Amino acid sequence: MSSAFRSDVVTDTNGVVTLHATAVAIGGHAALIRGASGRGKSGLALQLIGLGCALVSDDRTLLWREADRLLVDAPAAIRGRIEARGVGILNAPAAGPHPVALVIDMDAPRPARLPEPEQEAYLGVSVPLVRASAAAHFPAAIYLYLLHGRFA
Repeated sequence: MSSAFRSDVVTDTNGVVTLHATAVAIGGHAALIRGASGRGKSGLALQLIGLGCALVSDDRTLLWREADRLLVDAPAAIRGRIEARGVGILNAPAAGPHPVALVIDMDAPRPARLPEPEQEAYLGVSVPLVRASAAAHFPAAIYLYLLHGRFA
C-alpha cells in the first residue's frame, strides 16, 4: 500500500480498509482519488461528476478485496455527500460499490507528457496508477480512461 495512506488507514475486523480518499465511477469502473487534504480530490470528483461520473464516496472511502479485484464504497454516514469548497456539502446520487479500475495520485510529481504505465498494489491487488495533472483536459482524460481504458 502506498506510503501516502499508511498513517491514515483504518482496517476493521472484516478486512475493510477506510482510506482518506474520494471515489467516482462510470461504466462499472471506479477511480480512487488519493491525496492529502486540500490537494483537490473533491474538486476533481466534482469535475468528473459534471462529465457524467457518479459519486461513490468523498473524503473517506471503504476499500476491500473480493477475489482478484478491489471494491470501493462510502461509509453510511457520508453516502451521497460531497464537499464543494466555497459552496458547502452537496447531495449527490450515491453509486454504491464499484470495482477500482484506476488510482489517481494527487500528491505525486506531475507526470511526463506520455508517462509509462504505473501500478499500485492494495490488499495484494495491483491497479493502474496515474499522477494528477493540472492540465485542463485531465478530468476528461480520466473520464475516457474509465470508459475505454488506456492504449499506451
